[in-house]
Amino acid sequence: MPGFLKLALIVATLTAAAPAFSADEPATATQIASPASPAGEKIPPYQARFGRQRPVIAVIGENSGTELIDFVVPYGLLSQAGVGEMVSVATQPGPLQFLPALHIQAQASTADFDSRYPDGADYLVVPAVRNPEDPALLAWVAAQGAKGATVVSICDGALVVANSGLMRGHRATGHWATQAQREKNYPDTQWLKNVRYVADGKIVSSAGVSASIPTALALVEAIAGTPRATELAQSVGAGGWSTQHDSEVFRLGFGVYVNAIGNWLHHKDLLGVPVAEGVDEIALALTADAYSRTFRSKVFAVAPSTQAITTRHGLTLLPDRVVGDSARLDRLLPEIEAIPSTQMLDKALQGIAASYGQSTARSVALALEYPQPSQ
Repeated sequence: MPGFLKLALIVATLTAAAPAFSADEPATATQIASPASPAGEKIPPYQARFGRQRPVIAVIGENSGTELIDFVVPYGLLSQAGVGEMVSVATQPGPLQFLPALHIQAQASTADFDSRYPDGADYLVVPAVRNPEDPALLAWVAAQGAKGATVVSICDGALVVANSGLMRGHRATGHWATQAQREKNYPDTQWLKNVRYVADGKIVSSAGVSASIPTALALVEAIAGTPRATELAQSVGAGGWSTQHDSEVFRLGFGVYVNAIGNWLHHKDLLGVPVAEGVDEIALALTADAYSRTFRSKVFAVAPSTQAITTRHGLTLLPDRVVGDSARLDRLLPEIEAIPSTQMLDKALQGIAASYGQSTARSVALALEYPQPSQ
């Protein structure tokens, strides 16, 4: 029974939703294709501070567990846009463990960052973390906000920012699964539904996991303008960065539990994804995150050696396995394809459906709060 209860908790908090569609519908989902609406939320334009030529953009992680897509996708998209000085930050020295897979060595600890940038970041991206009440993390986020940073929470990074006190009196959003929790625990914040991201002054927040894509594009627009954001969206295969979102279709259903329990009781496949210097970290994160949410599989980064790998945009990826070592893997996934980065999520969902069924692929898409294509 303890295992079953643990599974129920995981499903409730991570899988989060089961929209009302039939089993015959496709498992894949497509990024919202409409451009940002002039009537929608807009992050205020960047205002240079401290004589900086470009903004300093920090993405913070908590070493014991930080959501993979929430951290890597904004880092990768903003780096590719070339709109600021990007810094990956961890609360402590040492490796940064991602959830549900992979790990990196951040470029700086919070102490290192403070020494290098005593005036603070211009933008701080806050992913969901294992412990949203970590005192060191909360103190640092609050300090960056006090120094004037625009704080951008991704998914339930909203819990971290709310715990820091910075969301008090603001409009905000987060993952659908924690809506009731946020309304109860943080009544001094106006928690919105049916929106992909919310921009309220220097507090920006996004809906669940996959909303990191439009939120990062909106941030590029704020810093470098609409043409640059449009160019980036097209190059990575994202149709736009509209705030439009129907969170009301997401709800926990019995079928999600049944599927998760069946997968959980099944043998868990250990999957390797080949990585090498210059690997596309966005595509890698979308692939590894999706496959590691099935309750049937777990992804490991497999490299030619134990040497750290530098990703396309400068993250230091620490391989999990070495090609040919004795650690068992059930199979290798294909190498990351040279296609627009964000399209790898659809490719992963297609692969999951082929391996584990449409129901599992749909559950993964729902855990990522990834919208279905417009009908």
